Amino acid sequence: MGSFTIAIIGRPNVGKSTLFNRLVGKRLALVHDQPGMTRDRRKGQGHLYDLSFTIVDTAGLADPNVSQLTDAMREQTLLAIKEADLLLFVVDGREGCTPYDQELANLLRKQKKPIIVLANKCEGSQNHSGVSEALSLGLGDVIPLSAEHGEGLTELYEALQPYISVSDDPVSEQKESQKPLLLAIVGRPNVGKSTLINQLIGEDRLLTADMPGVTRDAISIDWNYQGHSIRLMDTAGMRKTSRVTASAERLAVMDTQRTIQFAEVVVLIIDATMPFEKQDLNIASDVIEEGRALVLALNKWDKVKEKDKTMKEIQRILDIQLTQARGIPCIPISAIHGKNLDRLLGAVFQIYEYWNQRLPTAKLNQWLQYVTAHHPLPAVAGRRIRLKYMTQVKTRPPTFALFANQVGDLPTSYIRYLINQMRQDFDLPGVPLRMYVRKGKNPYSGKN
Repeated sequence: MGSFTIAIIGRPNVGKSTLFNRLVGKRLALVHDQPGMTRDRRKGQGHLYDLSFTIVDTAGLADPNVSQLTDAMREQTLLAIKEADLLLFVVDGREGCTPYDQELANLLRKQKKPIIVLANKCEGSQNHSGVSEALSLGLGDVIPLSAEHGEGLTELYEALQPYISVSDDPVSEQKESQKPLLLAIVGRPNVGKSTLINQLIGEDRLLTADMPGVTRDAISIDWNYQGHSIRLMDTAGMRKTSRVTASAERLAVMDTQRTIQFAEVVVLIIDATMPFEKQDLNIASDVIEEGRALVLALNKWDKVKEKDKTMKEIQRILDIQLTQARGIPCIPISAIHGKNLDRLLGAVFQIYEYWNQRLPTAKLNQWLQYVTAHHPLPAVAGRRIRLKYMTQVKTRPPTFALFANQVGDLPTSYIRYLINQMRQDFDLPGVPLRMYVRKGKNPYSGKN
């Protein structure tokens, strides 16, 4: 594991284990609304863009001496604090800070270690009272984030950057390339997910029936296709949230959402005889928001009569509704007859390659000079915005940092223009591209 150690600290049920799972990229820690699910320290290899570190999940620091178990959990957490190089202090951004958060802040302040305060559960753009209350703890700036949805990680990256050296380990990259491709099959109920997997692996491994709800748990199957190691993950059908009533079905949908979170490529199966219900678009948007590579499989294509007209309509809807990942591959298939499955897997490997694409910094900045010369930025108060530098900070999906002199004045429409132009010029169709604008001098000077 990385030599730099980070401990996640906070009272129970503020989202520490969700953040831990997000940073290790695996569902290692149990997550539940019930407080006290984590009791022992749990270590994992954390990654955030190009930073690597050891991350430690801890039990919620509840009031001591309540029970022998609570006291033992507190001792485990205090030991993690002692061993850590940096502390992530997590508070609840929705509920705000409690008097016990203030006590914890006083305890952590005495440790004489770097502390980053995170206000978790801050989804969306609305203001959360917990952020301003966390500032009153006197531990410095507060980063609002949503560990569940992956929001605010860029700000956390910038806060961690001064403490951790950038990872450049070819051995780790080689190990990464030897891992199986994590391929999730998702969609509405009864569109043919299990049937597709059975056809791919050549056996009736999964239950299928002409009724929804047969699959409950996300089931993974290790499989080899033409020398490629793949972990296929079948999932429960995802209905509209308002229609999900049974507890077992709610858990199944949650399991599917977690599978999407930790997949690499997601195949969304759509019934081509009734394409693009609103739920199909909701699932596709969730996959893209999560930063996964997406392929659409148009199942039951053999039953479609006007094939050209149907395909054109599907492409039109995609261009309007999923602009953040233009060029998503749409492959017509018949799962029950095994038609076009090689073409589907070809699209999976192709978009996986795009998803892992890394662009050289020199080439990016040559491109930036070219596009800004041909499409100049607007002037604000008589002063033209200047884009200083650009670099790729991570892959999976391709994510870029853009440094400018007037960050707040850069129109979002211009950022969309840059992303669309980049997708076209660097041939990156279908994958979500992320671009974050930052103020200040180039922090990567002297680096390739």
